[in-house]
Formats: sequence, C-alpha cells, structure tokens
Amino acid sequence: MVALVATSGNDSSDPRTPAESSGSGGRSPIPSLSIPTALPSEFPSNLPSGLPSELPSELPSELPSDLESLFTAPADDAVPYYMLAAGDCFDTDSNQPGQAARRSCRAPHDAEVVKVAELEGTYTSDAALRKAASALCEQTLQRKAAAQPPDTVRGTLVQYPDAASYRLGIDKVACSLSAEPGGGNRKLNKPLA
Repeated sequence: MVALVATSGNDSSDPRTPAESSGSGGRSPIPSLSIPTALPSEFPSNLPSGLPSELPSELPSELPSDLESLFTAPADDAVPYYMLAAGDCFDTDSNQPGQAARRSCRAPHDAEVVKVAELEGTYTSDAALRKAASALCEQTLQRKAAAQPPDTVRGTLVQYPDAASYRLGIDKVACSLSAEPGGGNRKLNKPLA
C-alpha cells in the first residue's frame, strides 16, 4: 500500500485541492498511482516447454588450466620471450626477434632460461634497458655457466623489452645460457646441470 500526503506551508482552511489553488483557473489532471492487486490469471502459451536434450558435441571436455593456453601461439610453438619461465628450453629465430619456440630440454635446443627477473625503475632508452637487464642477469649466468660440463655452453642470451614495450608494462627479463652465441649450429641436448 502506498500513501501520498501533500501539505502546504500555510494553515489556511482553503477547501480547494492543490491543483485548484494553483491560480491557473482550470483544473490540472492529478496523477494517480495504481498497483495491481492480483497476478494475471493466464500466462502466454507460446513459452518454450523444455531445455535442449543434447549439448553440442564439439564443446571441449576440459577447461584450460593456465591463461597462456587461451592465446593462439604463433607457428612452431613460438611465444613472446616474457612468457618463458626458468627451466624452459627454446629455439631462437633471427626472423622473429622477441619470440622463443619452446622445445623439450631432452631434445636439441638453442638455449635454456636460467632466471626470469623484473626491471624496476624508469628507463627512457633501449640502451638503458639493455644495461639494466644485463646487470640483472650477469651473476646468475656466470655462476650457472661455471657449473656446466666443459664446452657445453658457449654463450648467453638476455632478452628484455624495448623502451616502448617497457612503457606499456612489459618488465620481464629472461636470462638464458645457449649452446652457441647467435643461434649457430651447436645445440644443447639435455637440461643444464
């Protein structure tokens, strides 16, 4: 139930309704409020009577367990370098800078990620980013390379964002050891020690 009470600021005993005392001389319509007192007795008869009995067969049977699998990867399992994790093995391609094609560490591969770090601070040039990324990787790469059997690793690979990517929020640095600098013919054939 809704009640509406209208009062004016004076205590006059003017018998006219608020619409009549407005001074316009004529009657204005007074809005009315009506609330239904009962529900409709009939519902439309053309409503669907049931749910589908079968689901499409092409639905996936399992949901992905990681966000990365929701994105379509470029050919050859290539991913942006910043999606690599420590222990990932990969191949490089000079035609796809910033990309890494994941490989099994038990199969021939160009490099293995030793450490992933995050840049902090303000950098306005690619040279400043290169210097900061190299500093983040230097000690870890030297220590890990010294622990490898002789003639296993011959190079390092430090992957970092350029200044434009860094401004967009990409701050990962991948520190890797490689079989040969520049992706030559030599390969690593097992995980690093």
